[in-house]
Amino acid sequence: MRKSTIFEYPQDSQAYEPLASRMRPLDLSEFAGQKHLLAPGKLLRNLIEQDKVSSMIFWGPPGVGKTTLARIIAEHTKAEFVNFSAVTSGIKEIRAVMEEADYIRSTGRKTIVFVDEIHRFNKAQQDAFLPFVEKGSIILIGATTENPSFEVNAALLSRCRVFVLHPLSQEDLEGMLQRAITDERGYGGYTVHMPAGMLSMIADFAKGDGRTALNTLEIILMNSEEEAGTITVTEDGIRECITRKSMLYDKGGEEHNQVISAYHESIRNSDVDAALFWLARMLDGGEDPVWIARRLTHAAAEDVGLADPNALNVAVNCFEAVRLIGMPECAVHLAEATIYICLCPKSNSVFLAYEEARKDAMVHDTDPIPFAVRAAYTRLQKDLGYGKGYQYPHDAPEKITNMQCMPDALVGKHYYRPTEQGKEASCKKRYEWILNWHRMHDEDPSVSVPYPMPMSWSKKE
Repeated sequence: MRKSTIFEYPQDSQAYEPLASRMRPLDLSEFAGQKHLLAPGKLLRNLIEQDKVSSMIFWGPPGVGKTTLARIIAEHTKAEFVNFSAVTSGIKEIRAVMEEADYIRSTGRKTIVFVDEIHRFNKAQQDAFLPFVEKGSIILIGATTENPSFEVNAALLSRCRVFVLHPLSQEDLEGMLQRAITDERGYGGYTVHMPAGMLSMIADFAKGDGRTALNTLEIILMNSEEEAGTITVTEDGIRECITRKSMLYDKGGEEHNQVISAYHESIRNSDVDAALFWLARMLDGGEDPVWIARRLTHAAAEDVGLADPNALNVAVNCFEAVRLIGMPECAVHLAEATIYICLCPKSNSVFLAYEEARKDAMVHDTDPIPFAVRAAYTRLQKDLGYGKGYQYPHDAPEKITNMQCMPDALVGKHYYRPTEQGKEASCKKRYEWILNWHRMHDEDPSVSVPYPMPMSWSKKE
């Protein structure tokens, strides 16, 4: 008996082709998952079968079939299919393809342009598609793992229908793996003896990612004993190929949610070492660094706030650095921002103030706006009294007036309760002075209320 090698599968192959590529579905009958879109009678299936496909964006995690689905659509509609990579294609390449698409359209045919990782295109590259999408020269299908609301230009996004693709279920993955073992494109030419539950273990390991599932199966089979067309898989062989580290971090499920919770709570509790540990665990498990950077900006605003306004600057700068540089280099940027935000004095006064104001806004959403703070853009608005009683604060000696800005029902309501943490002590001093100024001017509008110390963000604590 001997171990097989990657050059021996399939038997009639002249060059190695990965199992995931060989098993790529050829039509909707072979496509796994996404039943909410592709089951009989569902919207996307109807559009495909009726050949009424328009520009769209597939948003979902890796390995759920975004590229495959685009290819199936192109095949079903008999359209020309152009595959773009957002990593290697520039505006010059885009325009060349668009000109070709214009010519193809003149012959009565369609062109589907598939852009993988469309979120990696910059604004100028995305804008280059716009006129061709608008006039129908191309059907644009973009694929992204990022929320298109944040990563795709609004003008382009408004011309595309967004379809959300979900991680593959355990059942979907096991069915895909079973087909790979029995299909001639996979290992159908072999007899595979495997331990009970092996496909379930691989599916659980893959965590909703079909490509990972097929790659893992291929590695296991390639490293198993093969003799006379029979492959024998052992439990030890499975354990060698499915690493414990990857099993411990589920990017799409419970572990994902719990680790990010531990990370955020460690930052909130100023525990630098714990925060760094959870950061490393996420990055080592394959978490999207951009997503972590977003959570850092949230922590900077919610848990630090005005105790150190620079925390938000650090977090946003980190976010931009992560987007520009990517892994593995951006890990040090995330670590730097994590340490800084951990060490900042903590205050959630901004978060609490907004939440309280939001509750009132929901109750008093129809309360009239005071006339003094309404803008009179037209003669009719002026005649109705818009702007009547307005006082320009910059003309006042202390740059503040007693003009009413709140609706009548909320006059005197206060949401912001500043702490004395870090630089927020300066905010508190200023806020208390403003409240005192209003109290005194309610009694005597001519009184002067000097402020003993200017507000300073650079005040040393």
